[in-house]
Amino acid sequence: MRITGYRSIATVHEWGRPVGDVNGVIPSGITEVPIVLLETDEGLTGVGLGSHPDVHRVFPALEGQDPRAVTSLYDRMLSYVFKSGHSGHTFGTIGALDMALWDLKAKIAQEPLWRTLGAAERFVPGYASGLEYALTDDELVAFYERWAARGFTGAKVKGGLDIDRDVSRLTAVRDVLRVNSARPALMYDVNESWGAHQAVRLAQLVEDQVDLTWIEEPVRRWDVAGHRAVATGIRGAVATGENLTGLEHYRPLLDADAVGVVQTGSVWGITHFLRVSTLALAHSLPVSPVGYNANPVAHAAAAVPNHLVTEVQDLSAPVGLRVDQEIADGGIVLGDTPGLGIEVDEEKIAAHTAPGQWSAVTGPHVRPVDAGLRLTPRGR
Repeated sequence: MRITGYRSIATVHEWGRPVGDVNGVIPSGITEVPIVLLETDEGLTGVGLGSHPDVHRVFPALEGQDPRAVTSLYDRMLSYVFKSGHSGHTFGTIGALDMALWDLKAKIAQEPLWRTLGAAERFVPGYASGLEYALTDDELVAFYERWAARGFTGAKVKGGLDIDRDVSRLTAVRDVLRVNSARPALMYDVNESWGAHQAVRLAQLVEDQVDLTWIEEPVRRWDVAGHRAVATGIRGAVATGENLTGLEHYRPLLDADAVGVVQTGSVWGITHFLRVSTLALAHSLPVSPVGYNANPVAHAAAAVPNHLVTEVQDLSAPVGLRVDQEIADGGIVLGDTPGLGIEVDEEKIAAHTAPGQWSAVTGPHVRPVDAGLRLTPRGR
């Protein structure tokens, strides 16, 4: 079997509510979901999810190759772009293609990817999440009640600007989840909105009132000293890594003992997650992938020995995607459909006209000019 070509399409995910974080909110709750379809000479098609604007530049590394050689092809893609580097959009493109390659490899084996990767169990422990920064307090409670009904015992709350509001919302979510656990796990994500000059103080203010399982991205993603200061200054763990693109970005943080929970971005692909997991295992640390549409990295999470928990952000799938998995019992129950278990209905996608708003200039991917440069927390 040989790789012959690719097609790039896009659908949307309709969240049914505003979504975002401290850096910005999408009021419509409609976000883009880019899809790359990797074609072969035997009719099988691999599905990869995630932004891939550099696919025209990276694909020549795959053309004519046997898709079963996934890890070798991953390194081939990295080698193909080494002069200009592999961060940003390029790393996202490699991740989407890598996901499609793994989908093909499992389809060739006629088994779900979690089987191909050596997992013994189809269940992946999760925690509830959902980019819920814009929800009112009542809406937040109603939102997490749906997760509590599905057995979840942990949840992540977005914050970073208003400490009093954040504490109130963390407390409310804790109380919702107490139906399933006397001591629910609470994750607090400030999305790099604090500066090193204030991170420890603000984290301690929150932790004095709420028992935090972890605080996520308290400072800039590359700030080793800042993460280390927070890690030594609070009782909970520091979680970070979702925006790091390559092992070389993780090593300084891990070597400095600045991280307690090692995260990976799902959009960076399967091989990236597996390699980061191995690096984390060598440091006796757990790994946790952040959420993404259709939870594709859950297949790999099921197969690594140091997986802690996977972020699950929504109960529905993007328009035109059928996903063979169930969100139940506090996690993801993976199905038996070969590959990632993702079926693409291109006719349904083509008939859908509502545009996504993830690329809007208001964010949430756009960092505010005063982020990390505030002396005190402030309201929204």
